[in-house]
Amino acid sequence: MNVNPTRMELKKLKARLKTAERGHKLLKDKTDEMVRRFTSIIKENKRYRDDVEKDVSRVLKQFSVARSVISRARIELAFSMPAVSVDLDCEKGNVMSVAVPKLTFNEKKAKDIYPYSFSDLTSEADYAVEMVGAVIKKLVRLAEIEKSTMMLADEIEKGKRRVNALENIMIPNLKETISYITMKLEENDRNSRTRLMKVKSMLEERENTGSPV
Repeated sequence: MNVNPTRMELKKLKARLKTAERGHKLLKDKTDEMVRRFTSIIKENKRYRDDVEKDVSRVLKQFSVARSVISRARIELAFSMPAVSVDLDCEKGNVMSVAVPKLTFNEKKAKDIYPYSFSDLTSEADYAVEMVGAVIKKLVRLAEIEKSTMMLADEIEKGKRRVNALENIMIPNLKETISYITMKLEENDRNSRTRLMKVKSMLEERENTGSPV
């Protein structure tokens, strides 16, 4: 670092070093805790994803069964007027000071949850509709978790870059500069003492020889 080797500058750099080391510790502790929380959320995300994929697979199979016994035209007509409407409220949650989405799933059901007459379709369609209603809630929860993991991953990456910058660049530079200034000040002190001793020696020599000062 390009600084003047003065005691005032040395004091400032020592204060900066102390702040940098304290900030490094706090930031590292926060990043480590975020990694721990991230790992926990990742496990939850995997469990949810596996569960949702199985449910979606079952729903698709159930619809395939319904399609096999009912014509496409009749199915499209039966589902053209859904009996359930869905509202999704998005708010902000907080995970280690990271704003993550918080989704609230609201359903508004009609008196009859099946958007068709029972005489139009078979029971296979009923089962498929019921299964879809349960899967949608899980899909919303899965979307919330996956978005949270992405945001946490970005924040963890930023935190690691800051920790590495402090640990490998800023703190070593400050220590090196402090060492350099300390060495220069000690050298200046030695030179000053040497000059004073030389002046004292010259004065003593003049006194002993009776030469005018």
